[in-house]
Amino acid sequence: MSMKHMVLATTLALAVLAGPASAQNSRYASPPPIVLSPDLTEPWVMQLRPGTQPIYRAPPPKATTATMRLPDPSRQLETMPVQPPGQTAKRADPRGQIDPRFLPTVVDYSGPHGPGTIIIDTEARHLFLVERDGRARRYGVGVGRPGFQWAGTHRVTRKAEWPSWRPPAEMRKRQPYLPVFMEGGPRNPLGARALYLGSTLYRIHGTSEPWTIGHAVSSGCIRMRNEDVTDLYERVPVGARVVVVR
Repeated sequence: MSMKHMVLATTLALAVLAGPASAQNSRYASPPPIVLSPDLTEPWVMQLRPGTQPIYRAPPPKATTATMRLPDPSRQLETMPVQPPGQTAKRADPRGQIDPRFLPTVVDYSGPHGPGTIIIDTEARHLFLVERDGRARRYGVGVGRPGFQWAGTHRVTRKAEWPSWRPPAEMRKRQPYLPVFMEGGPRNPLGARALYLGSTLYRIHGTSEPWTIGHAVSSGCIRMRNEDVTDLYERVPVGARVVVVR
């Protein structure tokens, strides 16, 4: 082998031996700089910040329909009085709820009865005061419970404001705890006003239990809210005709 060939072989051998050492030393060299995306809000860029957890692009949420429960229009709670300062407000009595169907309103009327007539529909729990021009005022009422309902035509023979109450003997026999006599007032079962019907024991009157309006609970009398019977009282004279239908 010539001297030239020997030098070339030696150079190649040294290159082979030096290769692994150079690769081993390169692991300790500084890594090349990271080239960041121009958009620094990309999730994969954000997770490069120290102390952050890996961020993954979440799939878009499924479409949902929000359901809002509206107030039930078939129930209306009466307004509670404002409590004086320093006193705890009382919880609303659920019995104070009145169906809006039984609140006073004006309706069309095309029946056979003339203006000034009171018509009581015991099944629908409504009292109508017929007016002119095909109109009538409608109020909600409480009526006689089963066994105490009746029908007929009478006249208003007397009117009274904050009437006193003398329960009939028959009623006191059924309910011995009733008083013989009770003065008129807010706690009186006859309420703020009473319209007496003919020679009967029946009346159209107010009530200290307004939550009973729209129900069949009385012993035959027609109950109204105190504010409603007061309005009716001012519109109806003694002698007005009253027609009760079932």
